[in-house]
Amino acid sequence: MADTSRDKFGAGYADLDPLVATDLVAANHILAENGVLDSFGHVSVRDPRNPDRYLQMQAMAPRDVSVADIITFDLDSNPIDANGRSPYRERFIHGQIYQARPDVNAVVHSHSPTIIPFSVTEKPLRAIFHNGHFLGQGVPVWEIRKHAGVQNNMLVLTNELGRSLAQELGKGSVILMRGHGNAVAGPDLKTAVFRAIYTEVNAKLQMQAVMLGGPISFLNEFEQLKAQNVDRPWTTWKKQVGAP
Repeated sequence: MADTSRDKFGAGYADLDPLVATDLVAANHILAENGVLDSFGHVSVRDPRNPDRYLQMQAMAPRDVSVADIITFDLDSNPIDANGRSPYRERFIHGQIYQARPDVNAVVHSHSPTIIPFSVTEKPLRAIFHNGHFLGQGVPVWEIRKHAGVQNNMLVLTNELGRSLAQELGKGSVILMRGHGNAVAGPDLKTAVFRAIYTEVNAKLQMQAVMLGGPISFLNEFEQLKAQNVDRPWTTWKKQVGAP
């Protein structure tokens, strides 16, 4: 009998659990469907076969990816099996977060629109409702000018810049990137997708609350410890994009 996993995923993925590949595709499609990713942004997952590697698509619009677009990277974000395919230029965000955080197994980088104002003002993005509990008392903002100077192109194109971002993320779940977007970390792909979507939702709600006038009653340190069910929304989101 033919090795269908080898035929479908290529020689580099013969031993990869097909669910990992299909879920990575689904994550891209879900985030695009929910307006978190557009033609730009990317998702990755730590390779379950080797914690010193991660999986990410070749550089293309997230809505259009398939399992054939998966590339394996080491944690310095060197492509191992690109085979002529172009990687995302800002992949260093992912590799350096994985290096700094052994507890992180999935990363999302997006230009989620409603979070941008919080990255360029003195108003911190904070947990305002229960599904945004992971945002805590305030999300840090990474300022590229501190690390690349004032003459920069706003992109994380080196391991050094990715490392500085990962350091400022610390043990948190989300970091904003001034005038650019954000990076979201999770212990698994479902949680990272949940956090990326609900960071955008929380930002919209906080913006609406500001427009209504203050003061705003944010979640306290106990409410921020809420246990989160990510399986139910993940199942719903997969159905919405027709994922298996």
